[in-house]
Amino acid sequence: MGDVQLLPVDRFGLIRRGDALAAGWSDTMVAAAARSGDLVRVAPGVFVVADDLHATPHGRDDLFRLRSIAVASSVRDRGATILSHQSAAAVHRLPLLKADDRLVHVTRNGVNGSGERGYRKVHALELAADDIVTVDDIAVTSLERTAVDVALEGTFAQALTAIDAALRAGATREAIAARLRGRRSPGSRIARAALVHGNGLAESVGESWSRAEMIQAKLAPPTLQCEHRADGETFRSDFDWRCRLVGEFDGLHKYGRLRRQGESVADAVVREKRREDALNRSGIKVVRWIWADLEQGRVVPMLQTWLSALDTFPARPH
Repeated sequence: MGDVQLLPVDRFGLIRRGDALAAGWSDTMVAAAARSGDLVRVAPGVFVVADDLHATPHGRDDLFRLRSIAVASSVRDRGATILSHQSAAAVHRLPLLKADDRLVHVTRNGVNGSGERGYRKVHALELAADDIVTVDDIAVTSLERTAVDVALEGTFAQALTAIDAALRAGATREAIAARLRGRRSPGSRIARAALVHGNGLAESVGESWSRAEMIQAKLAPPTLQCEHRADGETFRSDFDWRCRLVGEFDGLHKYGRLRRQGESVADAVVREKRREDALNRSGIKVVRWIWADLEQGRVVPMLQTWLSALDTFPARPH
């Protein structure tokens, strides 16, 4: 069997059957590579080279993006539908909370024809002209329309995550509100509530989910991305209450984002721990949590404990 790394890929990183055959591969060779796990089939006649990163959350998101693009760019489906909902979010690179990526989501502009068709989930919805944009020559719903479509079908946490991500990517609150105007579907109340609380300063799915839990528990609202100075260093916190209590969602991607040039993730973790120690010495309590804490409902009780004790904190040193 040939080396899959030598197979021709298009500008998206997709390997198409016709290109593989033109490069001297046979259908038997392609099928064998897929069975062995060297290739991953993302759509009929379309593959990507397998990568260990596909097992990670970000790798799974990217694989779903490629699968959505493969479906949208195939000759059979071209022009018939527009990528929407979670698939449009993937193409826009909007991270979502527990996205439904079992099928590629497309919208047929109209009121008839919804349902599941093979590898696609077809939504029959009326789209305005400005609801459709082009990203890398792929027709997708706009940032605002995508956020609304996802929010209407999800929980409050999922809706808030979608709206936060869209605002962070440049969508406007007014344009999202316009697309919610007049909606009477069961999810419209949730979507409107999420828009009220939406904030583009939230930098990750974990931060949005954390804030959704705080909002639903009616905790005191935090300030997002507040900066503190301690021991000559600047520390930017995910959540801040009265410059006395700092909350931090710890995801592995965070330390990758915080890395300086030439610095490893481990170096970034150590540096952040030193900053935390400096903040503690300056009278600011730092509370951290991870994804598992959100999954198991531990974040709100922990914050309730610290927020109730906020007024008893010792005075900050000058």
